[in-house]
Amino acid sequence: MQRLLHTPLALLLRRILTLYVVLWLCRILFYSYNHVQLGAIGWPEVGALLRGALLFDTASVLYANALFVVLSLLPFEFCCGPRYQKMLFWYYTAVNFVLIVAANLADAVYFHYTQKRITADEFLFADNDNSLLLVFKFMGENWPLLLAALALGVLLVIGFGRRTRCESILNPGWSYYTLSTVTLCLAAGLSIAGIRGGVTRATRPITLSNATLYTPDPGKANLILSNPFCILRTIGHSGKVRYRKDFSEERLQELFSPEHRPAADSVRNVAADTLRGALRGRNVLIFILESMSAEHSAHLRPDLYADRPEQGFTPFLDSLMRSGLTFRRMYANGTRSIQAMPSILGSIPSFKTPFVLMPQALGRSRQLPAILADQGYSTLFFCGSERGSMGFGAYARSAGVERLVSREDYEKAHGTNDFDGYWGIWDEEFLQFAGEELRTVAQPFFATLFTLSAHHPFVVPERYATALPEGYTRIHKGIAYDDMAFRRFFARFGHEKWFRNTLFVFVADHVSSEKFAPESREYPGSHHIVGFLYTPDGALQGEIGEVTQQLDIMPTVLGLLGNDQPYFAFGRDLLSEPDRPRWALSYDGQFRAWTDRGPVEFDDALPPAPTESAMQQRYRALVQQYYSHIERKSYVVDD
Repeated sequence: MQRLLHTPLALLLRRILTLYVVLWLCRILFYSYNHVQLGAIGWPEVGALLRGALLFDTASVLYANALFVVLSLLPFEFCCGPRYQKMLFWYYTAVNFVLIVAANLADAVYFHYTQKRITADEFLFADNDNSLLLVFKFMGENWPLLLAALALGVLLVIGFGRRTRCESILNPGWSYYTLSTVTLCLAAGLSIAGIRGGVTRATRPITLSNATLYTPDPGKANLILSNPFCILRTIGHSGKVRYRKDFSEERLQELFSPEHRPAADSVRNVAADTLRGALRGRNVLIFILESMSAEHSAHLRPDLYADRPEQGFTPFLDSLMRSGLTFRRMYANGTRSIQAMPSILGSIPSFKTPFVLMPQALGRSRQLPAILADQGYSTLFFCGSERGSMGFGAYARSAGVERLVSREDYEKAHGTNDFDGYWGIWDEEFLQFAGEELRTVAQPFFATLFTLSAHHPFVVPERYATALPEGYTRIHKGIAYDDMAFRRFFARFGHEKWFRNTLFVFVADHVSSEKFAPESREYPGSHHIVGFLYTPDGALQGEIGEVTQQLDIMPTVLGLLGNDQPYFAFGRDLLSEPDRPRWALSYDGQFRAWTDRGPVEFDDALPPAPTESAMQQRYRALVQQYYSHIERKSYVVDD
């Protein structure tokens, strides 16, 4: 019996079982860090969650260890030798510590900010020079996880059994080689079945969305998932375009078209055209506000501050909202900054894969910067991080921006003392610098500025550490800092000619990871953001109470500027296109839209049901349009 327990197959089973234990311990830690977002688990859910977790853990183990399985069962005598076993030990401990322990524990922290598991997208996008600094910052803040990682590393060493001898129950000969070969072939077959998620002909390789088969709750679906499955399963996936074609081309155009033809629409909608062209020839400055949730604003959410000593954290922005055109129900189309950029500047959403990370994103397009550049506008993109950092500049270039202004430009003019230590130049100083630069730019101009400071690790300049309100979450002091930075920007440049001739657009990239209102943790509150337009002369005033989204920014700006040329956009002109759907689109494992009448959802794995509503069909049509254009790599109005 002792000899049987020392065979290559027995040792492999012991080592694989250890990986299941490690994955479950990682899952417990993941849940303990994110139980507020994921919600309580009731006893009726446990069975299904366990089955789903076992399925994805099997795939994770085999994705990371398929080669290890083969190497462990090769039918050669030397495979039980000490040198070969030492090689297996280092493969097992190193690969599994990185792909299983480190990836899953990093997910415990990362999920809090993005509400999704780490996939290959993050590695394609993690090319910032400050990445190592941020890793050490996260490790310092989450030192219990660091200790847990070390403990799990020890468990891997123990589970491998470095001192356990390896021996076969058969002597070398035909029986030994035959049995070993059969064992290897069976293990290979079972590994393929485990990776695919089944053995029947009808089984398709499981994907991340299969987790929803075990729970209708998208949050708990993330609990079922584990790495390295999420990482390895998504490598190269963004290059493939698979989608349902539920509608004929004629029916598709009837249900939803991303083609906007303002000249024709203005004839049909004369009553809705009162503001079309009202701001013709003005400059446009879009502020993309990092993590500016609606709940930060007492103007947008007065109910949250009725009985609180601190009445919101955006008093200056609130004053602008009261003087401008405010979107009370503005929703982000995603949960990450890289999803916000194309939504705002190109009216292009992100669904299963962020648009900017898809190779097809480099296809033909005429996004807002390019359209205005063709009309004689100077185009700029400001971001206080290093040039190329976070991919923002690269995307801005692809959207038609001519000039990028970054940390290097600031430090060339003002020195290196205003770096925040993590992301880039402090927002106060960088806003002042942007104003100085815009003084010198030929008008009209189109500029976008992405703020940085209201972001993890939630620090503000030392001189404001005690002057700004603490707030109710870690981000509130940073939000108050940005509000103050905008107050000083407006105070300094408010009387200048270029400033008075500018349409200001304020819109958040996504909801903050730090939430204090219960409804902000649930859909659609988890997407409710700050969004408004402001003109110094009061040309735009009032409120829009219906559902709006980031996708609507580009069409609305083009309408106000009097654009009469066809363009491509998935949003609508809020002031001149009353016939287009009033909704806010998003994807979190399923296609969702929020409307004035509530949610609209559908499962793209299933064909349309006879009972589907008109809005569900229009959403299906939009998604088919989206992926058909992704497939064609074309985001322009067809001639």
